[in-house]
Amino acid sequence: MFEAIQFIERPGRPEPMESHLGEFEDEMAAVEAARGARREFMTGSEAEYAWWVVRKQGAQLANFIADSKSDKEFVLDLTSGELVEIT
Repeated sequence: MFEAIQFIERPGRPEPMESHLGEFEDEMAAVEAARGARREFMTGSEAEYAWWVVRKQGAQLANFIADSKSDKEFVLDLTSGELVEIT
């Protein structure tokens, strides 16, 4: 199982708001949910910054990372431990 999570920083709040976007049987479904939430944020949010992660349920390590400051997306290369940009 994979989970997609959204974090939004709002002015005046010390911690980002965390929203659970859902649990998914496969990683690609979770990534698509995160991408959809990102598109929605980019078209209508008043917040300044947000980021999205996909990870195995309960894990600390993210498989997919994207944020609202750029159009780049990253995945974690488990063999090297480095983030790799999706092109």
